[in-house]
Amino acid sequence: MPSWKIAYYSGVGGRPQIMLDQAPGEFEITLVDPTLSEAEKIELCRDADALITSDVTVNVLRECPNVKLIQTLSAGYDRMDLEAILEMGIPVANNGGANAISVSEQTLGLMIGIGRNLMAQWDTTTKERNWRGNLYQTDLTEITDKTVGIVGLGRIGRQVAKRLTGFDTRTIFYDIVDIPEDVQREVKAEPVGFDELLQTSDFVSIHVPLTRRTRGMMSDREFDLMKPTAFFINLCRGPVVDEAALYRALTEGKIAGAGLDVLEVEPTPADNPLFDLDNVIITPHMAGQSQETALRAAQFACENIMRVLNGGEAESLVTPE
Repeated sequence: MPSWKIAYYSGVGGRPQIMLDQAPGEFEITLVDPTLSEAEKIELCRDADALITSDVTVNVLRECPNVKLIQTLSAGYDRMDLEAILEMGIPVANNGGANAISVSEQTLGLMIGIGRNLMAQWDTTTKERNWRGNLYQTDLTEITDKTVGIVGLGRIGRQVAKRLTGFDTRTIFYDIVDIPEDVQREVKAEPVGFDELLQTSDFVSIHVPLTRRTRGMMSDREFDLMKPTAFFINLCRGPVVDEAALYRALTEGKIAGAGLDVLEVEPTPADNPLFDLDNVIITPHMAGQSQETALRAAQFACENIMRVLNGGEAESLVTPE
């Protein structure tokens, strides 16, 4: 039986024991602390046949001649120099399907939370010990029968659309990729132009990778197109949004509120002005985290690596723009 050496960057959010439990007997897994120096990482990764990580550098890879696949445990791969890595002939596969359910559930959670102003209700009741207080003056919004616009109908966007069917929404989407009609019918989502989506949606939920094309795609122009009663939801990557423009939109009444799991800078500074707004709910980039996600991600990573090391083609390969 062949033995394959796998280096796993087991940092924040990593679940090394789950990975070790799911790894086949042929895998010899080395845990790599992402906070180590590059020289220390090279020593641990030098003989690796595959890497499980989303932030390996080209300098490390140059010293790892046996690597046949870089496998991420998440959908994102923006912390790597993808173009340079692919030029080295090393394929990169992401793991977007593993966290799709978790992210989609938190997407709906943020929609409900910001539409129903749950944080204000919780704060008034629990922290202030003030039963209802002035909450009678608060406008609360339902999702049912609203128009929800999904930007990016990939694996996560489709799970969001699927869950929205229980709320009887009109679900529309925009994507630069042609989405098969059978998928559109299955999740009951109809394609529209980007501007039309922004202009007509009561909730705009964005689910795109961070690339040169998507960086800053939501800025003043886009928020100006949205309805003043609409809510903006972002659970993909912070730099997809011009945060200063979002702040202006929230404080100038261009949109009603926002639910955010990601920010431009993470960890974000303690003086981020978004923290001071009552019409924003912020969570610390945890949407993709769950016990189930960790298990699915580990299983897919091991299966995909084994597929490649046995001479097959990897699934979920990432391609440049």
